[in-house]
Amino acid sequence: MATARDDRPLVRVDSVSKHFGAGETRVDALIDVSITVYPQQLIALLGPSGSGKTTLLNIIGCILNPSSGAMELDGEPVVRDGRWLRSDLRRLRLDKIGFIFQSHNLLPFLNATDNVAIVLQLAGVDAANARRRAVELLDYLEVGHRKDAMPAHLSGGEGQRVAIARALANRPRIILADEPTAALDSKRAQIVMDLLRKLAIEQNAAIIAVTHDEKIFDRFDRIFQLRDGRLDNGGEAQNGAMETAHAQGA
Repeated sequence: MATARDDRPLVRVDSVSKHFGAGETRVDALIDVSITVYPQQLIALLGPSGSGKTTLLNIIGCILNPSSGAMELDGEPVVRDGRWLRSDLRRLRLDKIGFIFQSHNLLPFLNATDNVAIVLQLAGVDAANARRRAVELLDYLEVGHRKDAMPAHLSGGEGQRVAIARALANRPRIILADEPTAALDSKRAQIVMDLLRKLAIEQNAAIIAVTHDEKIFDRFDRIFQLRDGRLDNGGEAQNGAMETAHAQGA
């Protein structure tokens, strides 16, 4: 069942910049980037290699610190003037953010259920309840019949669904995906995108994905294009302007 949409932003990035090094060796990875993302939206970050899109995703994920600017996540200010306002970033990530990667990155020595349950246990949930929640998620994502399978025995699509279950374990409202369909064929890629759409609506979540996968461009609500660390031409293309994204080789 869909959750009533909350119109307050889940992600607000305000004039964020990121540089590496200093002096002649300084590299500006992001320059004065601002984006706002709302619940139930699927957002794409496009751009050529080195454009800053992965840097932006890592800042939103509280993995990489910005050099300047401000950021709010789920209504909470977490960065001001390039400084973290919280010291417990691990807890912040556990509470607010789910991560999905190109490769499912499942732990090879744990079965599907335990790969999901371990995230809950890290957050302090006891083992029995963690496994119960894991099985519920696997059932929800229609891979419950593979709950005892080891990662090596999962298909690409099954492994990605288990990875999505892991990302959802702590009920985050912000889900970050780095090339989530690049390793999948067209059919499985469309299934994953339909699933992400369902999750965004039912859990009132926002999904932000870095992608080069042209076969899923039409599945996003908004597309932000980056080039040389800046938002390109205002940064945003709507679904009706996919030709621009294709022409730029995104």
